[in-house]
Amino acid sequence: MMTRESTGNRKQLQIISLDDLAPKDHLVRKLEAALDWSFIYDMVEGSYGEDNGRPSIDPVVPIKLPVQ
Repeated sequence: MMTRESTGNRKQLQIISLDDLAPKDHLVRKLEAALDWSFIYDMVEGSYGEDNGRPSIDPVVPIKLPVQ
């Protein structure tokens, strides 16, 4: 691009841990510690094929999203 201003300062990389984004006393952390989410895998087992295209997202994620 032909500009007079330098664009060199745009090359920044920031690494963020998702664990650092939620406070230690957040409801999501309390639910994660109190609930065993593995029962969801048994409930949706027949809905997911092993060799049916691209891998899906973790089925627990859509269950947890409304809680956030």
